[in-house]
Amino acid sequence: MKKLTGSFRFNQWDPWLLIAQIVSLQTILYTTLGVVLTVLGGLVGDTRSLDHIFEYHEIHVRDYSGKLVIAAFVLNSLIGSLVLWKIVERTKLCLDFSWTWHFVHLIICWFYNGSFPTTFSWWALNVACLALMCVCGEFLCLRSELQAIPLSLGPKTDL
Repeated sequence: MKKLTGSFRFNQWDPWLLIAQIVSLQTILYTTLGVVLTVLGGLVGDTRSLDHIFEYHEIHVRDYSGKLVIAAFVLNSLIGSLVLWKIVERTKLCLDFSWTWHFVHLIICWFYNGSFPTTFSWWALNVACLALMCVCGEFLCLRSELQAIPLSLGPKTDL
């Protein structure tokens, strides 16, 4: 049985909920990143592959293709903040989930490339996207958490 602990939420550690939220976040964000890259690539006639998501040498500002990859990651961070708002729903967990997504992305990129990402552009983009996703997600969650809680469910009575 869950116990109330003085706040309006239940505060019980639920590892299955956390795992489900992490898996959902990873799945949705990689799917949306793939869709965004495909749409942006289709608009300019460029072909997309998994290299554009996981190959850290693809992130650069030398040509239009690299700039599209950067734009897709930034747009995906904004989508990620909406996902945090709908799935996590807690302001104080936005940093944890944002960091988790980017940490898992680092591990996947490391294995995909066979070497640790060393380019400045990859690190700068991922740190910027982490901050953007976290701050925007916190803003959205905070707006929801600060909404007035109705104290009465019945009709108003004139006192």
